[in-house]
Order: sequence, then C-alpha cells, then structure tokens
Amino acid sequence: MSRALHQLRLMARNNAYANEMLHGACSRLSQADLAAERTGFFPSIRETLNHVWEIDRFYLDALKEEGHGISIFDTPHLQTADELSLAQSKVDDELTAFCDTLEEDDLDRQIMQDRGEDGHFQETVGDTLLHLFQHQIHHRGQVHAMLSETPVAPPQLDEFFLKFERHPAAALHREEK
Repeated sequence: MSRALHQLRLMARNNAYANEMLHGACSRLSQADLAAERTGFFPSIRETLNHVWEIDRFYLDALKEEGHGISIFDTPHLQTADELSLAQSKVDDELTAFCDTLEEDDLDRQIMQDRGEDGHFQETVGDTLLHLFQHQIHHRGQVHAMLSETPVAPPQLDEFFLKFERHPAAALHREEK
C-alpha cells in the first residue's frame, strides 16, 4: 500500500477518534449549554456539530457515488448530544470503511459533486477526502473553543498519531478491521 493511501486511512481513523472524544465531552453538556448561542462560524455547539455531520454525509454520498447530492441537506437537524454522537459515529464508521476499500488508482478517480444552483463539479476522491478531513478539523476546533465557555472542559484531540502519550481510545481506532 502506498504511503498516501495509508495516510488517508489513518486520517479517517483519526477523524473517528477525535469525533468520539469531542462528542464524549459534548454529551456531558446540558441541553441548554449545547444549544446556547456562542461565538463561532455557527451560532452554537449543536449547530456546528449538525453542520459537521451534514457535510460528512454530503461528501460521503459523493465519494460513494450514491447520487443524493444536495438533498442530503433536507434532513432535519438533530437536537440532542446523544443523537448527534450516534449519527456522527455511524458516518465516521462508513467513512473509515470507505477508505479501507480504496485502491491506489481510486485516489485520482473523478467523482461528481452536486453544488445546487452552481452546477455539478468533478473532483478527485483523494482531494475530496483531504478536504473533508480539513473541514472536520476546522469545525472541531470551533466546538473545542466553544466548550471552553461551558462547565465541560474541552478534550485533548491530538493524541492519535504519535506513540508518545497516545490516548488509549486512539489505539482502538488505529486498528484496521
């Protein structure tokens, strides 16, 4: 397996691990703290987590070429931390499984992305995955900062790749199934 393919598989696992840690912290929030208006790109922790889940589903649909496109955004937002955690975990498992099936040639394969009124655009699988992981990191950072304004401490999210101080949960996610 190429280094690039190996790293994308690790990124999928890191993504699942970081989401598990973040959602674990968010599950300790009251419903009021989850929905409270905060400073960020989206106005609350709940709205930011819904956005992450929504965009993950959008890109996973494109990656798997299922054809739902922007209709993904018609799904109502989830209201509780438990609903969000369960839904995000399911998508993370699907994304990891997708990455595990990739072959080297798949990284340059073109996939269609539905951009609504802007049309349909072709992107590569590899670039779409890199974008998706960066998107996750970007918004997890915002939730992490928002948690600083709550009674729940933000979790450490970067103890995945290096052996030094690797979180025990990270070790579980690093294993290929």
